[in-house]
Amino acid sequence: MIRYLVILLVLIFSFSVASPALATVCRNYEGQEICILSIKRSAKKYWEYRAAVSVDGVKTPVEVYNCRGRFKVQKDRSVLQFTQNSPGEMICSFFKK
Repeated sequence: MIRYLVILLVLIFSFSVASPALATVCRNYEGQEICILSIKRSAKKYWEYRAAVSVDGVKTPVEVYNCRGRFKVQKDRSVLQFTQNSPGEMICSFFKK
């Protein structure tokens, strides 16, 4: 009897633990596969997003994408304007109000 109770408890416990969800958003955007690996919107500057993306499988570190000024701030604090078909263009068009 105790053996069945232990098996039942193990089964209940194994189904009650939720596995983390992978919230990756991928889009074929102008001939490139761009995936948003993680994204967080700034509370103070609602037009800015901190995001880590991958372009055709190549991951980038977290960068700040400024949708108002159309530029991104890289990890080394260098500023780059969005280019045509860039991940920044996709992020800003995807999360428009």
